Amino acid sequence: MPLFDKHEVIATILKTGLVPVFYYGDISTVINVCETIVDAGSPIVEFTNRGPMAFKVFEEIIRWRNSKKENLIIGAGTILDSATASLYINIGADFIVAPNINHEVAKLCNRRNVVYIPGCSTLTEITAAEAFGVDIFKIFPAEVLGPKFIKNILAPCPWLKLMPSGGIRPTRDEIKEWINAGAVALNIGSALLRRDLIMSGRFQELRKMVEECISYIREAREHKSQK
Repeated sequence: MPLFDKHEVIATILKTGLVPVFYYGDISTVINVCETIVDAGSPIVEFTNRGPMAFKVFEEIIRWRNSKKENLIIGAGTILDSATASLYINIGADFIVAPNINHEVAKLCNRRNVVYIPGCSTLTEITAAEAFGVDIFKIFPAEVLGPKFIKNILAPCPWLKLMPSGGIRPTRDEIKEWINAGAVALNIGSALLRRDLIMSGRFQELRKMVEECISYIREAREHKSQK
């Protein structure tokens, strides 16, 4: 079962403004990445269900988290159906992320009081997800839709909490553009958690990148609030 309540997960995402996302099949590598993310200032991470027996790796992550890093919120990503969602929730996922909206997954997460962040690419999908109790919406693929999509969606629906995902680069200018458009958080993967740094064990460099990303988000938020 999840370690964190639904409201705690939502509050952490909104406060931090960053949900790093990755997958590796080797548990020691995953632990190193998670420790680096936490040390850099992000208390939340998404592990994707993309490799063979990924749920077994996730099980080991949760076991490690519960004994060593109880302040770390861990979610499961690329969850396409309710059976898989149920599996990860039972293992201990604190939130569920998907590239699409699945109403059965939404209902399951509602019943289990677990945050569900589905991928949406139209206002129709967003409002359909909202009707099923979704609080944060993954705008995917962000690289294709662009910041103007978020700005235009928020014009008639300013209460929506939109988190772009897919192809986001952790640069100061790009982060500023997304935050200015109205993004409440950024879901960033390989451009931030670079494979070359991870595979070569350069975790100090990786930590610096995550720290910089978080500082860019804070800076962009401060700049926006002063407008």
